[in-house]
Amino acid sequence: MDNDSSTRIVDGLLALIETAGPGARLPSTRVLVAEYGASPVTVQKALRTLATRGLIESRPGAGTFVRATRLARPVDYGWQTGALRTPPARVSAATSAMRDATNDRIALHAGYPTRELLPERLVRAALARASRSDAAFTRSPVAGLPELQAWFAAEVAASTPAGVTPPMPGDVTILPGTQSGLGSVFRALVGPGRPLLVESPTYWGAITAAAQAGVDVVPIPSGASGPDPDEVDRAFVETGARAMYVQPTFANPTGAQWSPQVAARMLEVAQRHSAFLIEDDWAHDFGIEADPAPLARLDTGGHVVYFRSLTKSVAPAIRVGAVIARGPARDRIRNDRAADAMYVSGVLQAAALDVVTHPGFQTHLRGLRQQLGARRDLLASSLRQHAPMAHIDGIPRGGLNLWIRLTDGVDVPRLVASCEADGLLIGAGHEWYPAEPEGPRIRLNYSGPNPGAFADGARILGSHLR
Repeated sequence: MDNDSSTRIVDGLLALIETAGPGARLPSTRVLVAEYGASPVTVQKALRTLATRGLIESRPGAGTFVRATRLARPVDYGWQTGALRTPPARVSAATSAMRDATNDRIALHAGYPTRELLPERLVRAALARASRSDAAFTRSPVAGLPELQAWFAAEVAASTPAGVTPPMPGDVTILPGTQSGLGSVFRALVGPGRPLLVESPTYWGAITAAAQAGVDVVPIPSGASGPDPDEVDRAFVETGARAMYVQPTFANPTGAQWSPQVAARMLEVAQRHSAFLIEDDWAHDFGIEADPAPLARLDTGGHVVYFRSLTKSVAPAIRVGAVIARGPARDRIRNDRAADAMYVSGVLQAAALDVVTHPGFQTHLRGLRQQLGARRDLLASSLRQHAPMAHIDGIPRGGLNLWIRLTDGVDVPRLVASCEADGLLIGAGHEWYPAEPEGPRIRLNYSGPNPGAFADGARILGSHLR
């Protein structure tokens, strides 16, 4: 009779737990005795059964409560990235970050800041002036407008310490955005069939450019303060590589920033192996609590090939960037660019120069820092509240993204598709890995439109993860 009563109480409480939800307080033993007509011993037996299943918990002096779901902590398999190296076959280079989003979607997937974060007034005025200038009717020099070359060189020189020779304007080659420039550098400095070390995870566009250039990518695991220089040293020895692609400042997708110690060690390793560090300073203008500190400012021997883009911080339509390289490397890169694109639109170069030299641009960047910080914190707090199963490895001090770790077993492509069906667009983490990912990841961009919908997006993500 006691067993039947206990089972009846368990079944009744299971129905109550289902509707009440985590944290709800269950009726007291006295109430349950009266409700089920059972003895206190039988009621306690039923409660122990539910506690053993992990469904309820007793709090002395407070009562018995529905237990919150305990979340499994993800395991870090990052060490396997370095051990397994390059996979035998490449996956598709298609990326969720380039999907178009309609206004009714919550867009946390894209890699570009929304329009309200751009210097729209400055861009409009600059394009109007450039269209009326000689730049609209003349061919630009292969290396770019001399004034724009000088601006890029001066920006690096401004942070170059005493005793280090800064780059000269003649070391700068203007690019139609840095994506095509990556391919030129990989072809010119690495070559088909040769190894290229890359941080893992890293920018999907660099992985694609490497595949198109025919180079063999060798992944090096990278953490919150950058890759382990000793691991990089071993990889240079093992592979015979002579170049490594890196993002020392607010890396995409992780937001990591190299420590000064790692930067110094990495330069030393590159010098010892007579190798290049291909530095992609994509987030130079997106510091929040830290300022950019390009590795190129410390370069004394032409080991750093430095990329700087204006596309994301000025406007997507102003596809203008630069690569700074010295010595024969500069000439090889420039020759490849001349064969590939001949020259960059003079109108776009003139407009870009107009914007970045306008006093209002620095004012805009100061405001942008505050806006990005507020958006980052809003998205992070929304995830903690509504999607606690989405683990934020670390709050980045700059950049545009949060790098999210999920528990083992999450089917990321299925998660991306189900979230999209509910109006939320997110980035599938495996697209940022040159080899197999160490675990399920997603990337969320906090610079997209409508930050007021971040909480709704976190609710959708949380519901699918549950």
